Amino acid sequence: MSKSMSLIASVASGVALAGLVAAAPAAAKVEGDTIILGSAISLTGKYATNGIHAKNGYELAIKRVNEMGGVKIGGKSYKLKATYYDDESTPARGAQLAERLIKQDGVQYMLGPYSSGMTKAIAPVSEKYKIPMVEAEGASRSLFTQGYKYLFAVLSTSEQYLASTITLAAEWAKKNGRKPQDLKIALVFENDPFSQDVRAGVLDDMKKYGMKAVIDDKMPRDLADISATLTKVKALKVDMLIASGHSKGAATAARQIKEMKVSVPIIAMTHCEAAKVIKKFGDSTNGFLCPTQWAETMSYEDKYFGTAGDYDKLFKATYEGYKNVPYQAAQASAAVLVWKEAFEKANSLDKDKVRDAISSIEMNTFYGDIKFSPAGNNIAKPMALRQIQNGKLNVVSPAKWAVSSFQPRK
Repeated sequence: MSKSMSLIASVASGVALAGLVAAAPAAAKVEGDTIILGSAISLTGKYATNGIHAKNGYELAIKRVNEMGGVKIGGKSYKLKATYYDDESTPARGAQLAERLIKQDGVQYMLGPYSSGMTKAIAPVSEKYKIPMVEAEGASRSLFTQGYKYLFAVLSTSEQYLASTITLAAEWAKKNGRKPQDLKIALVFENDPFSQDVRAGVLDDMKKYGMKAVIDDKMPRDLADISATLTKVKALKVDMLIASGHSKGAATAARQIKEMKVSVPIIAMTHCEAAKVIKKFGDSTNGFLCPTQWAETMSYEDKYFGTAGDYDKLFKATYEGYKNVPYQAAQASAAVLVWKEAFEKANSLDKDKVRDAISSIEMNTFYGDIKFSPAGNNIAKPMALRQIQNGKLNVVSPAKWAVSSFQPRK
């Protein structure tokens, strides 16, 4: 696949492939010289936007690994290929499809779904059958408190996403002769595992400064209207608004902030890139703070894609319609690179030997450093924070990668 418009055809071929190889031996999911990875991922439903970003990232890395000679095991070279099923953004469906991939299709090596909620549904299935899963889109810290032995995540955990915005707010308050604890802070978060973990991280950092929320709302289930919260934000004249609701929540918040002319000095929200808020809502998004797992300006590099900037250029050249490369795509590509390295480190297709190899991996990638804790989360890579400034996303934190300084909204 070279363009995102070919998605439907790609999915159809994946399903067809699954049917053809269902009778393959379960010891190792290999067709001739091809290693099959499997993923139930959101191609329709509320997570579809990011599900497609992730699938594009998987496919780009698979293509790159194959172009570079594939995976070398025991003196033989193998290509990578992925089988996908659409989980329809529904946890029960995701779990069902994961079981199908493992039991019917014989898949022994899993790539993750999109979102923490979907990963929570699928992880017990892969764990039950002792199938290693390298996931890139489930950041909820609660995924890594269950004692799973076959779950590994390349991304930073969710409590880190927006916590750094609190330090920025505290510094801004002090510069303006105010006490951090006097700031009026409004919170609005979707009631899903990811967003609630993001909220928990924010609350933990607020406690350090003695801050309290004057508004602490949950986004409605359909994520289509947060006007009630924004009405309170305007009435209370808050200093800071923090929101998280995946792509649909970000688009809803950005749209209604513009429509209602909400003026808040500091606005921070997850999923700015994936929701394409700059393209959709223009200058009204200037000043938004947007957490990111990765940015093309960071000084990461590897032998597969080169620098973060090189990956950015290649992704945009491969898939149409991207002004900014979503970190969801970059981390999906990194997950594929983990599989490549693990197969070669294990020098085996045995899933348990490969699982052990994954657990001991320490690698540098265009996406960032990867090293897994005993719980399976990546402990080698920090989050970054970008601000929309004149229509561009500029890293403002941490300082080592900052290309611009934080500016309050006017």
